[in-house]
Amino acid sequence: MNPVNISRDEARTRSDIVRTLGYRVVVDLSGRDPQGNPLADPTGTFVSSSTIHFTSTGEPTHADLIADGVYAAELDGVPLDPAAHHDHRYPIEAPAGEHQLTIVALCRYSHSGEGLHRFVDPADGKVYLYSQFEIADARRVYANFEQPDQKGTFQLQVLAPTGWTVISNSAEVTVAQGPYDDISTWQFGLTPRISTYLTALVAGDYHVDEGTVRTREGGDIQANILCRQSMKEFLDADRIRTTTQRGFEVYEAEFGHPYPFSKYDQSFVPEFNAGAMENAGCVTHRDDYLFRSKVTAAAYDSRDNTILHELAHMWFGDLVTMTWWDDLWLNESFAEWASHHCQEKIVARYGGVNPWVSFANQRKTWGYAQDQLPTTHPIAADMVDLATVEQNFDGITYAKGASTLKQLVAFVGEDAFLAGVRAYLNANAFGNSQLSDLLDQLQRSSGRDLSRFTETWLRTPGVNTVRPDFDLDENGAFTRFDIIQSASAQFPTLRTHRLGIGIYSLTDEGLVRTDGLDVDIFGERTPIAALVGHSRGDLILLNDADLTYAKVRLDPASLATLTAHIGQLVDPLARALCWGAAWDMCRDAELRAQDYVTLVSNGLASEQDLTAVSSLIRQATAATLNYTDPSLREEVRTGLISTLATLLRDAQPGSDHQLALTNGLTGAIGSQGVPLLAGWLNGEEVPEGLDVDQDLRWRIVSTLARLGAADESFIAAEQERDKTSSGAEQAAGARAAVPTAQAKETAWKRATDEAGVPNETYRSIVSHFNNPDQEEVLKPYAAKYLQLCEAINSEEGQWREAGHAQVQNALQWLFPGEVADRAWLDELSDWMSSRTLSSTVRRVLLEQADGTERALRCQAFSLK
Repeated sequence: MNPVNISRDEARTRSDIVRTLGYRVVVDLSGRDPQGNPLADPTGTFVSSSTIHFTSTGEPTHADLIADGVYAAELDGVPLDPAAHHDHRYPIEAPAGEHQLTIVALCRYSHSGEGLHRFVDPADGKVYLYSQFEIADARRVYANFEQPDQKGTFQLQVLAPTGWTVISNSAEVTVAQGPYDDISTWQFGLTPRISTYLTALVAGDYHVDEGTVRTREGGDIQANILCRQSMKEFLDADRIRTTTQRGFEVYEAEFGHPYPFSKYDQSFVPEFNAGAMENAGCVTHRDDYLFRSKVTAAAYDSRDNTILHELAHMWFGDLVTMTWWDDLWLNESFAEWASHHCQEKIVARYGGVNPWVSFANQRKTWGYAQDQLPTTHPIAADMVDLATVEQNFDGITYAKGASTLKQLVAFVGEDAFLAGVRAYLNANAFGNSQLSDLLDQLQRSSGRDLSRFTETWLRTPGVNTVRPDFDLDENGAFTRFDIIQSASAQFPTLRTHRLGIGIYSLTDEGLVRTDGLDVDIFGERTPIAALVGHSRGDLILLNDADLTYAKVRLDPASLATLTAHIGQLVDPLARALCWGAAWDMCRDAELRAQDYVTLVSNGLASEQDLTAVSSLIRQATAATLNYTDPSLREEVRTGLISTLATLLRDAQPGSDHQLALTNGLTGAIGSQGVPLLAGWLNGEEVPEGLDVDQDLRWRIVSTLARLGAADESFIAAEQERDKTSSGAEQAAGARAAVPTAQAKETAWKRATDEAGVPNETYRSIVSHFNNPDQEEVLKPYAAKYLQLCEAINSEEGQWREAGHAQVQNALQWLFPGEVADRAWLDELSDWMSSRTLSSTVRRVLLEQADGTERALRCQAFSLK
């Protein structure tokens, strides 16, 4: 096993031996060693001292530490051998009783978004640090017992340049000058018991917007918002804090437990791998959420959801933490459900858009797609080690889990569900729990037996498909109505579903629900006798109101109605479900790609949900470029571009729809659009009300680069115009998109041979590398990709030290999907079967190959 990995069995064994009481950690960012001498690499390394207070049964165990070396170690004041540190572990042999272990180490700053990330802003040269410890990277900053059930109190001291902002988990802090002339010391107060992955350090030249939020019992608490100095003009702190305040109001009432920490700071940080991280009282967000340019209302709604997601974690994850990562879904699924539930309550009080419509239009689609991959897994997955955990921050853990919780709420009732959650939080506050602890409380509060629900929904993978099967009389009334449920051969579980059946009819008010009912279905076929004698209407929609998690099929007559009249479907949630059903039928080669594009083209003009507009354009583009046979592709693409251009022409000037359509057009357009886009950059023929701001300029430049109409001088000129980290990242991506042999070779070398490329720049390079219409220049990289997989699998060169995010990005984005044909897929299969692959490499290859297989099936179906 890779020494960075930690297995569940190892963690259990250690928890039988030791129990953490608390940590005292000193992080020295002064650039000096423990004797005060300058470090050899002060911008690459720092010193930390960790004192672990713990109890032991007396058996041998170890502390975790990923560091360049250990200066000193001692147990209960007795010196230990620093050289004992090996394979990221320091062995411990302590007699039964209470002990203190101190380890002083030389640690390394990260540029991968893992551990203590260091960033120098090219806009002004200012330095910014932030920690990211989930799942097990606190050991990159201080020695510890790196597993979630080893909770302890945490007290941090930081030595950093005078004038910096330094924050951690505790609100209590004293700052004193010294121990050096240019250095100050921050001493933070003791935290409640928290897991190592929830500890936090944010330090640097941050701008701070000071403020508070109001709690139910504790009055006002600190709620500062931080960002880089070069981003402060884009910090809409009042809006962010308003969303946060409303979240506090909902969660403290719904969860029945006061906010558990002393403050709630939020930092917007650069080069962050995820959307955000729920460090206790010290949340970090990616600073892409500070919008430099105009974005749609959907982007603000998405950011609000992320803010509320992280806030939910303060109770569900931070106050009560999973014992081991098997229950990762308990953290993420619950926070995903809770954020949408909270937004629903906020909308009811203050107005706004139903968040469950956006959930159906985007998040649930992600879950369905993930659940149909060969690598799908149960919501409550078997997380045998950290390598497995890293793979499962996916659509199952988030979207399917939240969908299932939504169904569980409907099953037991919202009041009973929340009563069970309150009891669970109170019973396990500042401790650890397992799935059974939550289920016990829910069963008590609801009186329902949840054993079958748990087995079929949480412990079995795969998604069911439901379709109507019926007969009609001469008047169009049902003489028989059945719901057929199916499952894949790989995961054949048939579940019990609570779902709605909606009958929609064309009326003067539009396509509206005129009949229907909610039913429970189970097994392969469920007769619905109550519908016999009822009119079939014009559209039959299963899972009306989105009560369950299942793929839905539309009968031919309903699909025809939808294609002709989707713009008249009044209910936005019903419309979202129809969009989802059609997209899934397209992906499963049951609806031709060009027919899906026609459906989208007919409905875009009337769609008001901005999340849906952006998702539909993206999906229609994918249907055109990936799922349409090459012989038909140009015709379908021309039709889609014509639709987008017409809608853009007619869009209200300055509206969100105008911006969404502009973004969609730049993504879909081919070489015929070069003069138009180039003109926009020069202010020519720009649609009225459209602001060609910096972010839009980069989208246009990247598109022109993809189309071969932007060379190095063109890209360099734009980068000179935008002297920010974002500009450097976007420029790197644009260079990778250029369809010349030299550009591809340079980008490939940066992605596969050059160590230390900043993670956001790296993501930009690899995500722009493969493009439609570049098959000739991309062909050599199919073979090179297998060589890359071999290097990653063997941890050769830079891949020995590369972070998980970089490995994932390389494997996913550099997969040669644009040139992969049947022969290459067969070659890949033989290659995979002939060697032992890591779980990461195998999983990504299986998923990417499955996506290509799906595309080939859809392309063949488009010819029928």
